[in-house]
Amino acid sequence: MEGQVTIRKIEEHFRKKVQKDPTIHNAYLLVESEKNDLHVNMAEGTTGNTPVHAQQPYYIASVSKLFTSVLFAILVEKGMCSFDEYMTKYLEPNVYHNLHVYQGKDYTNGIQLKHLLNHTSGLQDFLEDKPTRGKSMVELVLNDPAHQWTPREVITWAKENMRPFFPPGQGFHYSDTGYHLLGLIIENITNQPLHEAYHQYIFQPLQMTNSYLHGSTPIEKSKYPVADLYIQNVNIVNHQSLSIVYAGGGIVSTNKDLLTFMKALVEEKIIGKNMIQKMKADCGKFFLGIDYGYGIMNIKTVPILMPAKYNAWGNAGSTGSFMFYHPGKEAYVIGSFNHFGYGQKGIRFLLQVVNKLS
Repeated sequence: MEGQVTIRKIEEHFRKKVQKDPTIHNAYLLVESEKNDLHVNMAEGTTGNTPVHAQQPYYIASVSKLFTSVLFAILVEKGMCSFDEYMTKYLEPNVYHNLHVYQGKDYTNGIQLKHLLNHTSGLQDFLEDKPTRGKSMVELVLNDPAHQWTPREVITWAKENMRPFFPPGQGFHYSDTGYHLLGLIIENITNQPLHEAYHQYIFQPLQMTNSYLHGSTPIEKSKYPVADLYIQNVNIVNHQSLSIVYAGGGIVSTNKDLLTFMKALVEEKIIGKNMIQKMKADCGKFFLGIDYGYGIMNIKTVPILMPAKYNAWGNAGSTGSFMFYHPGKEAYVIGSFNHFGYGQKGIRFLLQVVNKLS
C-alpha cells in the first residue's frame, strides 16, 4: 500500500511539473526500485501532434558522457589505454595544435585522458561558454540548421573562438570540447567510428536495442519517432546542425535502455567495482554537493544544505535529462524534460523524487 501511495505522488508531481511549464513539450520519467516495489515508467506531452510514449527514444544529452567514460573504462580494463596517458598520443597534430594556450604558455602536451574525463583540463566548453567574438554555438545551431558539423570542425571552432581557463589539473571547468576530443581518441584506440564502438562494447552486450549515437542506427528501430528536442523553444530534432552532439551528448535512448545500462553499472556487469570507485574518486567540484569524476556526478552530503538522504550517483544533461542510482533506496531515477537550458531544473526534480522516496 505504501509503495502505491509513493507511486501516485511521484506520478502526480511529474504531471504537474510538465503541465505547469509551457516550455516543456515532452518529458519522460522512470523510477524503479525492486526493493520497495516501485515501478514507474511514464511520459507526458507530445511529439508533433502525437502524444508521447514511455518507450519513445529521446536525446539524453550529457548523460551520454557516462557512456563515453564507461567505454574508456572498458578499454582501460582491457589494457588498451590508461587514464594517465597524454591526449596527444592518440590525436593528430592538426587537432591539438595550439589547443590549450593559457596566458601565453602552451599546456596542450600536459593534458591527460583523466583531465578530459573529469573536466579538469582547463579547456573551454564550446556549447555553453561565451565566444571571444561572433555568435555562440547555440546561435549557430539555430541560425544555420542545414550545417553539418564534424567533431574536428567543432574543436577548431572552439580553439579559434574561445580561451582556456587554467592549466591542466588545476581547476574544474565543464567542457564539452574535452568530450569531443575523447570521442576522437576512442576512434583512434578502437580503430572504428565512435558509434560502432558504443555498439560493440555497450549497446550489443547489454542488448540496448533502441540506443544509438546521432547519425547512426539502433539494433532495432523503435516504432515511436525520436522525441522533439528544443532549444529556446525551437524544435531542432531534424536540424542538420544538431550534429554538434557527439561523445558528450549525442546518444539517443529510452527509459528502458537507460535502466538496463545503469543496472549493469550498479551490479558490476560491465566494469568492475574497483574501476567504478576510481571513476568516482578522481573528481572535481561541479556544484556545491555534487562532485564530477570520470563521467560520474556524485551527489554528496553537505550539512544542512544536502542531507545524506539525497546521496546518489549517475549523470545529468543540459536538457533536463538525468540518470541516477540512489543506493539508500536501491532506486533508479531516469528521465528528461527535453529542453536545452533545463540542466539545473532536471537535477532539482531528481532530488524532489528522491525526497518522495524517502
